[in-house]
Amino acid sequence: RTYVNVYMKRKKDCDFDSIDSIHKSPLLKQITSVKNFMISSSSSSSSPDDDYSVPISALSKRGDEFGIGKIKVARFLRNHPSFFEEFTGPLHGLPWFRLSRKAIDLDSEERCVYEESGTDIVVRLMKMILMSPRKILPLKLVKEFQWYLGLPDQLLNNLPDHVPGYGSLRIVEDMDDGFKGIQVVPSDGAELLLSVMQKNAIDRGGECPPTAFPLFPSRGLRLKHKIKDWLGEFQKLPYVSPYEDPSGLSPGTDLSEKRVVGLLHEALSLFVEHSARRKAMLSTRKYFGLPQKLHRAFERHPYIFYLSLKNNTCTAVLREAYCDEGAVEPHPLAGVRKKYVALVEESVRILRNRRSNKG
Repeated sequence: RTYVNVYMKRKKDCDFDSIDSIHKSPLLKQITSVKNFMISSSSSSSSPDDDYSVPISALSKRGDEFGIGKIKVARFLRNHPSFFEEFTGPLHGLPWFRLSRKAIDLDSEERCVYEESGTDIVVRLMKMILMSPRKILPLKLVKEFQWYLGLPDQLLNNLPDHVPGYGSLRIVEDMDDGFKGIQVVPSDGAELLLSVMQKNAIDRGGECPPTAFPLFPSRGLRLKHKIKDWLGEFQKLPYVSPYEDPSGLSPGTDLSEKRVVGLLHEALSLFVEHSARRKAMLSTRKYFGLPQKLHRAFERHPYIFYLSLKNNTCTAVLREAYCDEGAVEPHPLAGVRKKYVALVEESVRILRNRRSNKG
C-alpha cells in the first residue's frame, strides 16, 4: 500500500507534561555528571574520606563537560543544595563543595542497581544496536543515548566479553564513515529477539506476530473520519519487527512506516523514562535506515507517541509505558532516578526556606 499523507493536529496533554521523571531528566543528567566527576576526582585527592569534597577551581571550567551551558558552575551547585554542600576550604578561604549525605546514599543505591542488574542494562544496549541493519552503531551515537539507556560511565570503556543468549560487544576502530563503532557479534545459537510488542502478544495469548499497536488517545483528541479510516487500515498491516532485515521493504509506503513506528516504539521501551528528545531520535536515521522525514512518524501517530513541548524541548514519550501498567518492563534504574528527582525537589524547598528566612 502506498503512503497516505495525513496530518494530525497536536493536542497538549497535561498528564504527560506533569511527569517529573521525564521533564526533570535533563537537569538530573547535569547534576549526575557533576556528582560522578566529584566522586572520580576526589578519590585520588587529599579530600576527606567519604564526602567527595573538591575545590570550586576543579569544577569551574568544566561547565560544557557537565552540559550546564552558560550558567557558572558555582551558581549551578548553589542552586542544588540538596546535592552539593558548600564550605570554606583549607587554603586561602576559597569555596569547596562536597556531596550531601543523601546524594552519596543515592549514588550507592545506583551502584547496587548496576551490580545487580548489569546484564539487563547491557542487553538494552545490545538490542538498540541490533535494530541497526548492520548491527553496529557509532560510539559517539551510543554516548548520546547513554543517559537514556542508563549505561554506567565505565561500561563503554570495559565492554563485557559475552552475554549469554545474545553474543558479545566489540569496538570497531573504523566504520565506513571513519567513526569508531560498537558492534554486536551474535553467538552461535543466539536467541531470536522479540520486541516488546511481540512479547506482549505472546503473554496475552493474542495474535503473534501482532498487527495493531496499542492506542492511548488523550482526552478530547478526536480524529477526522478520513484519518480514522487510514489509521484502521494502517493497524491491519503486518507488524514488522525492528530486529528484522528491512531491505525488502519499499520506501515511502505505509508498510515501511509500520516498521519505523515499530522501531521507535521498541527504542523508547528500552529507555529509563521511555522517552527521549525528538532531536536525539532523529540523529539515528542514517544508522537505523529511517526516512529523512522521521519526525512525521511521531506526529502521525499521536495515540502511540506523545510529543511534549515543555521546557522548550520537544520530547517524544511512549504512551503505552505510562497508560498500560506492566506492558513495558521498567528499567532497573527507574526507581533510583525518581528518588534523584525527589532530591531535586528538595533543593527547591531549601532555597524557598532560605529566601523566606531572609525576608
